[in-house]
Amino acid sequence: MFEKVLRALRLLVMVAWVGGLMFFAFVLAPVAFSRLSSPHQAGLVVGGTLQILHWIGMIGGVVFCIANAILWLRAEVPARVGFAISTALTCVMLLVTAYSQFRILPAMERDRVQAGGEIETADLSLPARVDFEQLHKLSERLEGLVLFCGLGVVLVLARESQWPETGKIKEL
Repeated sequence: MFEKVLRALRLLVMVAWVGGLMFFAFVLAPVAFSRLSSPHQAGLVVGGTLQILHWIGMIGGVVFCIANAILWLRAEVPARVGFAISTALTCVMLLVTAYSQFRILPAMERDRVQAGGEIETADLSLPARVDFEQLHKLSERLEGLVLFCGLGVVLVLARESQWPETGKIKEL
């Protein structure tokens, strides 16, 4: 029973994280920039949402890794490969998300303030605007990497559920 709870918890946190990333990228950001009255307002909504999504991911990622580690310790040797792959991918996701949350987003906010508060109205040659645009591109790429890794984890979890011998737990 304990193993089933851990497996469900792993799936729940990863689906919340990956689903949140997909909703953010394909629904929230496009709608915010097309429906709100200014790019500045849309940027505030998108930036604030991204910070919350990062926290969901970081907390969920730690929970995933703990649950995965417990299951790995109890699994037979052949099953441990899947646990190791999903843990490695999740660790990449955690590191990239933390870097974005604690380095990129604060730097983008600093640039926005230095550019007068509304980055889209700042002169294109202003150093703060140039830096903001570079950080924005990096942020998009890193979020894509996190999403790609998350999809990899979901595929590993799906494989685990389709072939029970890959996730077989040792009897104590």
